[in-house]
Amino acid sequence: MSWDYFAGLIHYLIPLPVVVPLFAAGVKLAMGSRWPKVQQWLSIIALTFVLFVGFVLMLGADALGPQVVQVGGWDAPIGITLVADRLSALMVTVSSAITLAVLVYSIGQGMASRAEVAPLSVYQPTYLILVAGVSNAFLAGDLFNLYVGFEILLTASYVLLTLGGTQSRIRAGAIYVVVSLLSSVLFLIAIALTFGATGTVNMAQLAERLPELDGHLKIVLQVMLLFAFGIKAAVFPLAAWLPDSYPTAPAPVTAVFAGLLTKVGVYAIIRAHTLFFPGEDLNNLLMWVALATMIMGILGAVAQTDIKRLLSFTLISHIGYMVFGVGLGSQLGLAGAVFYIAHHITVQTTLFLTTGLIERRGGSTNLDDLGGLIRIAPLLAVLFFVPAMNLGGIPPLSGFLGKIGLLQAGVQAGTPLAYLLVGASVLTSLLTLYVIARVWNYAFWRAPSEGKVADPGTVLEDTEADDSSTAALGPGEAVGPSSRIGGTTTVSTPLVTSVALPKTMVGATIGLVVFGLALTVFAGPLITYSAEAATELLARTPYIEAVLGGDR
Repeated sequence: MSWDYFAGLIHYLIPLPVVVPLFAAGVKLAMGSRWPKVQQWLSIIALTFVLFVGFVLMLGADALGPQVVQVGGWDAPIGITLVADRLSALMVTVSSAITLAVLVYSIGQGMASRAEVAPLSVYQPTYLILVAGVSNAFLAGDLFNLYVGFEILLTASYVLLTLGGTQSRIRAGAIYVVVSLLSSVLFLIAIALTFGATGTVNMAQLAERLPELDGHLKIVLQVMLLFAFGIKAAVFPLAAWLPDSYPTAPAPVTAVFAGLLTKVGVYAIIRAHTLFFPGEDLNNLLMWVALATMIMGILGAVAQTDIKRLLSFTLISHIGYMVFGVGLGSQLGLAGAVFYIAHHITVQTTLFLTTGLIERRGGSTNLDDLGGLIRIAPLLAVLFFVPAMNLGGIPPLSGFLGKIGLLQAGVQAGTPLAYLLVGASVLTSLLTLYVIARVWNYAFWRAPSEGKVADPGTVLEDTEADDSSTAALGPGEAVGPSSRIGGTTTVSTPLVTSVALPKTMVGATIGLVVFGLALTVFAGPLITYSAEAATELLARTPYIEAVLGGDR
């Protein structure tokens, strides 16, 4: 049956990734704290439906080109335009997959029922609002709606980042709020200047009018937009806030922030650079930014002893790969960047979820306090090893394929700066492997260090459980920081939160590991899709005609 038959249906599906999570959040807020099981299933069903819609939008955009809906029936540029082209549909699909997995993980962790976090009536509605904001940012067809999407997800992220109200989370949240507000103000000023110069904020109309502006004014607008998006994407030197903000949040929140939120900024950079400002005006600047982001990020990771901070710095460094592909400005470079975004969202989220399991099983994320996890938790070792190797770019995993695509694009460009980026990419990949190997050697491979092993039968309080349940350790099991009193090892503070890892948390992490491996198994179709998305981005015409009509 022809895809034309479903064209009308796809048209009506476009708003649903925004509307469905918002509707579910409203229902859950009305329910308060009643019927927690029903609320959990409502969240899962809502995000599963969004994942299905995202996949259908991918198929539709690939078969029919960019799909557009004018909200309220107001034609562009007057009304609110939502656009699902190949890039935005892919971002919606991948983001909904990881947010669904993280939601299941958080349910298993019991975030909603523990004393130190917000109740169910706050956490899950806020999480759904975050998902709606992310989807709105990806589908936005005008600059102001993109700004609204950013503000929705940022407002929700403020709440999620400070769950529990601990001093460290409030302090980190304050930093995050200040930086985000600065970025939002710059973005709003850039929108006002853009509207003043062109008379529109519709992206398709901007694609026609911005290239006609005076060169100096056009450069000013481009720099302002890239600066605002660069803060959100955490590129150097605008990334100092990230390692101090993300690691303090609960594990599921850190995972979805690290895996997804910075990619919204990268998406905005790609959209602005290809649709609004075609050409090579700032390509070299973006490539220098990519170089600095790669090197400074990975050097920061080398200096860390805490796994969460280490992964936060690797996150920054690998943003550099994506900006590298955008800066090249070629079809091959953009295709590599699109593929690498999908890969990195999945792998980075998986690693942070696994780190949450490490903290729960080993009592800490500090490498000095960990050891012997491969012996006491072999499944946990596998869950860390697979995405870690993927992040490091070990063949034939998707990380290797994405990096190879970017390196080929750099060599194809053939400029001295491109070759410098190729060398920096290889160096960053090697240093990524080094820091990952260090985590593996300390946390998993080495024997538990002196003072870190409890006597057989030591009873540890489960501080994260819903009740005061306890669990006894077997001979030689690692527990985290402790002290020796009279020749007997005792735990100074209950650092082991649970000896047995909840099956739901493990299952959600396994699901994301499998999803990451699926990116390798189906790399051929995904690479082809990314290449077609890059061609569509550079052509610009399909997007413009889909929004404004080809006969105007």
